[in-house]
Amino acid sequence: MVLDVDAGSPRAPRETAGVGPAGGRVRAATEPLRQDIQGLRVVAVMLVVLFHLWPNRITGGYVGVDVFFVISGFLITSHLVRHPPTTGTLLAAFWARRIRRLLPASLLVLLVTLVASRLVAPEVAWAATAREVVASALYVENWSLASKAVDYLGADAAATPVQHFWSLSTEEQFYLVWPLLVGALVLLHGLRRGTGRGPSQRLVLGTGMALVVLASLLHSVDLTASDPARAYFVTPTRAWEFGAGGLVAILAGSGAPALGALGRTLLSWGGLVAIVVSGVWFTSATPFPGSAALLPVLGTVAVIAAAADGPGSPAPLWRLPGVQWVGAASYSIYLWHWPMIVLLPALSGSLGRLDKAVILVLTFALSGLTKRYVEDRFRVPRGRRPLLAAYRFAAAGMAVVVVLGLVQVYEVDTRAERARQVLETELSGGDPCFGAGSAVLGAKACPPEPGAAVVPELAVAGEDKSDAYPDGCFTGIPYDGRATCRYGNGSVKVALVGNSHAGQWLPALQRLAERNDWTITTYLISVCNASKAPLRLANAEQERNCAAYADWVLEETSGRAYDLVITSERQSVQVRGQDWPGTEREARKAYTDYLRRWARSGAKVVVLRDQVVPGREIGRVPECLARTDMDVEACSWPLRSPAPADPDAQRFMDPLYDAAKALDDPRVRWVDTHDLLCPEGTCRPVIGGVVTLFDASHYTATFAATTAPFLDERIRRATR
Repeated sequence: MVLDVDAGSPRAPRETAGVGPAGGRVRAATEPLRQDIQGLRVVAVMLVVLFHLWPNRITGGYVGVDVFFVISGFLITSHLVRHPPTTGTLLAAFWARRIRRLLPASLLVLLVTLVASRLVAPEVAWAATAREVVASALYVENWSLASKAVDYLGADAAATPVQHFWSLSTEEQFYLVWPLLVGALVLLHGLRRGTGRGPSQRLVLGTGMALVVLASLLHSVDLTASDPARAYFVTPTRAWEFGAGGLVAILAGSGAPALGALGRTLLSWGGLVAIVVSGVWFTSATPFPGSAALLPVLGTVAVIAAAADGPGSPAPLWRLPGVQWVGAASYSIYLWHWPMIVLLPALSGSLGRLDKAVILVLTFALSGLTKRYVEDRFRVPRGRRPLLAAYRFAAAGMAVVVVLGLVQVYEVDTRAERARQVLETELSGGDPCFGAGSAVLGAKACPPEPGAAVVPELAVAGEDKSDAYPDGCFTGIPYDGRATCRYGNGSVKVALVGNSHAGQWLPALQRLAERNDWTITTYLISVCNASKAPLRLANAEQERNCAAYADWVLEETSGRAYDLVITSERQSVQVRGQDWPGTEREARKAYTDYLRRWARSGAKVVVLRDQVVPGREIGRVPECLARTDMDVEACSWPLRSPAPADPDAQRFMDPLYDAAKALDDPRVRWVDTHDLLCPEGTCRPVIGGVVTLFDASHYTATFAATTAPFLDERIRRATR
């Protein structure tokens, strides 16, 4: 019997973007398409689309991705069991079908999105979009996002228009590995059968898949508890969802029919209710995937296993022409909807009701055209050597998208290099009003120049970070590592301690190391604070590891281990059991104790004052400048809280600096840096022609470097 394996199904992620398609349908040439699976596709894709358009209403719509993973596992396993890929030729043919089904539409959307983002998106988004286009074309977008998700500096970045390709990447990785597993298990069964004894093929396949499901599920639960951001994207935490669908395919015909028509109807409705309930009940705060994913996964399993089509079942809904059309076009709907959501507001400047209606219309129109003229056209093998043609198409198509993406990345990197050259020129005796010098000298000596070019350019400002980031100097979630880096080779030993708001000073301190014969060793961590205040982190493991890290840093840097300890931190999370005012109070107490322990050990400590960061209305500074056409005033923010009830009041907190000022100990000193960013009481997005922050909180490496001479003078004065 000839089967047509046709994968096309979207899915959805949490808060920023993330859905992906490919959950195919397996259909014998003489058998009708399963309408219940098409209906499941509709439920899943609409959960995804509505979640992305109205995230505060369809709060758990990201479970649509899990529905599609189960569908994919079921359909692909059904095909593989009927046609086991036990030879290289059969494997190549299977992958060729995947290429014809998935790549034409996905490469088209990637290409169009790359060009459209260059035309309508702010230049600050160009580099990130191009990099993710490359990752998506190579089917590693989920791993790319996982690496960014564990870095909270990357986690708050604006979503790119191709971020939803993470789940398609996950699915393609499944398509690479799953046929190998099925083929190996079938061959194993054949060897056992050749001996005249052994279990049935169904038992061998079911046992192997069950082990995969169990191992992946346990890993998913464990990683979701310890590192939820990473767990959401990586393939091993999702494999069990595909496997669950595969188990249904293996066990098909052995369970649901015994329930009878009524039982199958109830099972089908129960599964559908489970999916919908998870879609409206789950939120971005739900630990996911982990054990929570069992609800939508088992719901999907129930609907597929029931295969209910009798009176009272959902079958009449599935038969509606509109439902069948959306199900058939669900892959393209998934592909197009997210670029529309990201790029249309960049063009129109808003995302209101009318904009959302336009997005829906454009999504369905483009999906219909893509389904007819791309998906259907390329699905059918053509030519005398269709297998070779499929692989040639994949290689050529992926190469075109990757090269175009890399060209854009190269262009942005070239701009970054120009910014570095400008920095070196100016700091080696150029304009005294460059960067922080303008803030220190004042407006009379350094009058502003409206319309003047800035460095780094907005296209690269969002990635202008200190060497601590590319060098891997941060201990990240779940805080069980102990990352350190060393810069310089001088005789004076300096420790840089704190979270990312200490790391942002590294470009300035590296220059001081050259000037003052320093060797700098970094002790940097993301989010966590170097104090004994019990922080409210994602889970108990992170909280324990954070506290242990603080003890370790104190042990490493106490006494005469270093000639000088420089520290700075931002209080970005609350103390457990406290609101923000309580957090400020308790954190200050904890820092006071920490500083005293440092001082009693004989260490000399300098606390750098943390900067006041922009509020929610401004957000990431380069993006604010881009969307306001470089309106510096619109992207400026006050040094002092404008009102006691300010919902962003915590951005004005600096409990470490306050503790240092209040501590009467000659070994603990402090350096005020507010005037470098906030001359005359207003904090500026651009100072002396330099963009000050690369996000909504941290100095660009360029601006930090311009503070070096002023930081040098103040540290010398503080440590006399």
